[in-house]
Amino acid sequence: MTESNPSPHRSAPVDHSATIKASLKRRYRAERRFRWYGRAAIAFGLAAVLVLFVDIISKGHGAFKTTHIAVPIHYDLDSLGIDSINDNQQLALANWDALFKSGMRQLLPEASGRSQRRELYRLISNGAGYDLKDRLQANPQLVGQRERIWLLADDDIDTYFKSLRDGEPYTARVSDQQIAWIDQLYASGDIATRWNRNFFTRGDSREPEQAGIWGAVMGSLFTLVITFALSFPIGVAAAIYLEEFAPRNRFTDFIEININNLAAVPSIIFGLLGLAIFINFFQVPRSIPLLGGLVLTLMTLPTIIITSRAAIKAVPPSIREAALGMGASKHQMVLHHVLPLAMPGMLTGAIIGMAQALGETAPLLMIGMVAFIVDIPGGFSDPATVLPVQIFLWADSPERAFVEKTSAAIMVLLAFLIAMNTTAVWIRKRLERRW
Repeated sequence: MTESNPSPHRSAPVDHSATIKASLKRRYRAERRFRWYGRAAIAFGLAAVLVLFVDIISKGHGAFKTTHIAVPIHYDLDSLGIDSINDNQQLALANWDALFKSGMRQLLPEASGRSQRRELYRLISNGAGYDLKDRLQANPQLVGQRERIWLLADDDIDTYFKSLRDGEPYTARVSDQQIAWIDQLYASGDIATRWNRNFFTRGDSREPEQAGIWGAVMGSLFTLVITFALSFPIGVAAAIYLEEFAPRNRFTDFIEININNLAAVPSIIFGLLGLAIFINFFQVPRSIPLLGGLVLTLMTLPTIIITSRAAIKAVPPSIREAALGMGASKHQMVLHHVLPLAMPGMLTGAIIGMAQALGETAPLLMIGMVAFIVDIPGGFSDPATVLPVQIFLWADSPERAFVEKTSAAIMVLLAFLIAMNTTAVWIRKRLERRW
């Protein structure tokens, strides 16, 4: 037999290993770059949040302390111009400012002349007289007695004294004479920063040193109570009906699409809706927690319905089949088996919706909750404002002392939001079941 020769047209096998290795290297480099892009994005986000928090805390921490001046007070009825502290009419007309003015003249006797004394009296907040009135009414045994009491300093003095201690004195709104008196008081230990209890116990005020957040906190509380009492049962009931009982047709599809769309509608639109329906049509008074709760209910309902439906869908079909197989009706199956298992997810969605409502400002501005409210609200029908609107009002105020008040109120609001979201995560981790 003759040996066959290989065909002259057949080429030798090509080695593609180098090409494959190069391609794999490009893929690996692309994956590493993608991971680094993700890490850089996370780092940038964390850095932005850190800068925000540092800026807010650096501006707002000073609001938790305020400047006080130790003033000798003589509770003399003759100085007040009254005969008895049991007569409410006399108390209302009494010259309460005379008490601290007399004490300031005793504290700094070198102040002479009307102009110097006016500057001297401006070291103390103009609400000090009311504080002395409240103290004397609460302690009538102080009549005729003397005591050294720490009185709230004026906001300009507070700003200067705090900036002085920080090494950058702000002297724009204090006179040279007042600066000299402050130095003298500091040397004698009669001026100091103390815990600002008024910030947590009082309502709003035109004077920064007297302003507090308690009125806004109570307004937010009453508003959220109304919002939760209405939105949670309505949202859960709507989710149960749409997920378990509603027929699948074009009408229910139309409802579901609109619920999803409402979740993305700007919040100010709900404010306009509340203005048109609740105020103009139903004549609900402006700036009350009841009205704010109704408007925020409309805003949070889509969120609660969507999260509640997701929680119901997460319940395995075997639970439903087992309940029906044991003879339970569909109504019993939903109430006794599906709803308890879906409740953790529903509560989580409700808390997230409440946190969203707590931070809303635009819809409440449209219904008049931007009013200046001094008194602490005592119920759902009392005039009130909420914490985000209070922050908005303070941020628009010209006084420099309101800057730290604004930042401190933001810190309080962030603390509430973080607490609510942490609670939602804890409920989900604590009560959820894995199937």
